[in-house]
Amino acid sequence: MSPTDAAASVTLEPTPLADARAQLAEAVDLLGLGDGLHQMLATPRRELSVAVPLRMDSGDSRLYLGYRVQHNFSRGPAKGGLRYAPNVNLDEVRALAMWMTWKCALLDVPYGGAKGGLAIDPREHSVPELERVTRRYTSEILPIIGPERDIPAPDIGTDERTMAWIMDTYSVNSGYTVPGIVTGKPISLGGSLGRASATSRGVTHIALAALRHAGLEPARSTAAVQGFGKVGADAARFLTEAGVKVTAVSDQYGAVRNDGGLDIDALSEHVRETGSVVGFAGADELDRDALLLQDVDLLVPAAVEGVLHGGNAADVRASVVVEGANGPTTPAADAILRERGVLVVPDILANAGGVIVSYFEWVQANQAYWWRADEVESRLEERMLNAWRHVLGYAEARDLSLRTAATALAVERVAEAHRLRGLYP
Repeated sequence: MSPTDAAASVTLEPTPLADARAQLAEAVDLLGLGDGLHQMLATPRRELSVAVPLRMDSGDSRLYLGYRVQHNFSRGPAKGGLRYAPNVNLDEVRALAMWMTWKCALLDVPYGGAKGGLAIDPREHSVPELERVTRRYTSEILPIIGPERDIPAPDIGTDERTMAWIMDTYSVNSGYTVPGIVTGKPISLGGSLGRASATSRGVTHIALAALRHAGLEPARSTAAVQGFGKVGADAARFLTEAGVKVTAVSDQYGAVRNDGGLDIDALSEHVRETGSVVGFAGADELDRDALLLQDVDLLVPAAVEGVLHGGNAADVRASVVVEGANGPTTPAADAILRERGVLVVPDILANAGGVIVSYFEWVQANQAYWWRADEVESRLEERMLNAWRHVLGYAEARDLSLRTAATALAVERVAEAHRLRGLYP
């Protein structure tokens, strides 16, 4: 069976990895790449599974499974987030690493794609326990990471404190401080200004451009944001500041709605106090899954994979979907939304702000010279909008969806790197 046939056969599986392989197969067919190269692009270059023991505060021990997948590093060192979630598994990490490869190539960042995960629920552990499990996980993957090899960053369930622990563990083992081993660090440890909100700012830049392309004026547009976490919360705030009326948001516990526009600052304070959007006095309760089907101009899925699928895509009423999360739209949903004329901006473009500013942070760390916040923001906006125009032009010239255009552009760049480097030996 050829890689194309194999990829087609797994598209029946409702998994992120099946979705990632289906998107790659479509790009490979469009570009006319050979089966051998397709197989190389579909297969991670390196992956490591580790058993991570944790000594609990009680004195008991638990064991957790962790992963680090390096999908590709033909264009530079591998780069990708570290996710702590109870349902993390190797196939999910493989998919996320592949999407990271395309994201870096599309935005012309000199990285390949990687991803890490630990199958743990951080909400069930104390800070000392999280520190111990992070340091042990870091020690287990130490042989394959480094500022010229693979640079982790925060993702679901991790934050700048997690990155500080990784940086310290790596540095202690190296015998000197290595600030370039991670990105998304605290500012006081060499993090970049603007990194924490970079993904959200990038989503906002793309969302505003997509609304205008669809003939919608942002100041007269409405939006719903699915996921009020580290991407969705700031995206809602930035959209509101740009004049978009955010009428509904959700998190894993529920959703809230106010047709007159949510007070995002007040909602954020409520979430800080209670841990959820549920119960916010300035809005009505809404079924969590109904958030995706709200009658708004813009929908921003900013939580997890696969939330827009064949079972609900026909009921989506938004005119524009901008993917703040990785892989929120399945291929089946993509086909339905395109048939209905919904403009879908893919994750590898829409949420690339985080890796762009991670790249900026890595550059600053290597130079030991830090940029002003306005320099970071202006360079981020320039990169995001240049990529938007490039993808849009490619799609319109070839009558492709934005996802197919973005994936084809990215795959073409990675394939060119493979061709230029040759095959060793």
